[in-house]
Amino acid sequence: MGRLDGKVAIITGGARGMGAAYATRFLEEGAKVMITDILEVEGEAVARDLGSHIKFMKQDVSKASDWEKVIAEAEAVFGPVSVLVNNAGIALLKSIDQMTEAQYRRVIDTNQVSVFLGMKYVLPSMRKAGAGSIVNISSISGLKGTADSVAYSASKFAVRGMTKSAAIELGEEGIRVNSVHPGIIETPMVRKSRVSQLAKKIPLQRTAQPVEVTDLVVYLASDESGYVTGAEFVIDGGLSAKL
Repeated sequence: MGRLDGKVAIITGGARGMGAAYATRFLEEGAKVMITDILEVEGEAVARDLGSHIKFMKQDVSKASDWEKVIAEAEAVFGPVSVLVNNAGIALLKSIDQMTEAQYRRVIDTNQVSVFLGMKYVLPSMRKAGAGSIVNISSISGLKGTADSVAYSASKFAVRGMTKSAAIELGEEGIRVNSVHPGIIETPMVRKSRVSQLAKKIPLQRTAQPVEVTDLVVYLASDESGYVTGAEFVIDGGLSAKL
């Protein structure tokens, strides 16, 4: 028996990095998975490689119409959605005076508005399923500020707060909402040339692989975390302990 047997999951940003790692593990644990991304070629390749219980759809997570299509397709192919992992996100490192309003809004739309839309539009499907788990991927940048990341930090702090509010609203329906706050994970978003430099700042003296976050995400998606909601989970090698 898998830990996610009978679960139908949507994972955004699933074409590579952390999203692809989550999808792989979810399938191993018995879930049926819809992955979405704007990276169509990469997303199709992931779905093709992982078998018949996974499907890819191209999605702009900042558009409500795309969310409606993805959820409708997931239901049609697999059944009512019981797990949503809001993983899609972008990072833009620029100082306040160099960042344009359009750039700021793009980060907010992709990282924050998408989480609102995902939670809003998945609710009818989770109600059909009888319960659900929403896992919002934030960041340690949602716990502390860093230079040149005003938009990214703003979006990730917002995800943290939105998660707690949604958990309060949805708890009586058996829909749980939690946030995950990774530190420095080796994904395409983190330039390889910076990895060794970044590792020196971490108590464990290394960055993390995407697969190292998956155990936590699987736990939150599974019934094992049935009494866990409105919580924030930090997985950063001890970096935020230095605050």
